[in-house]
Amino acid sequence: MAPGLPTDTASVRKCARIVDVTRVVHVPYAIEQDEDGVWCASAQLRPGVGAVGDGPTREAALEDLRAALEVLLAEVGPPDELTLTLNVA
Repeated sequence: MAPGLPTDTASVRKCARIVDVTRVVHVPYAIEQDEDGVWCASAQLRPGVGAVGDGPTREAALEDLRAALEVLLAEVGPPDELTLTLNVA
């Protein structure tokens, strides 16, 4: 353990809970069906940084968008003012 950190089990669990706290941010998105019947979803994390997803159903397009946003976040990181757990619903 690092100096100054608690060593008893109860205190260590408290510290772990604090570290595990996340902030949920809902990412606004748009979804529409194109002329071929394909559902297309898009979202923007910040100006000029966004992602798209598509699929045969609304749910599939949203799942594809969620996966694309997760990849985007891994590459560019979340906006500086946010720590987020992605929830596209």
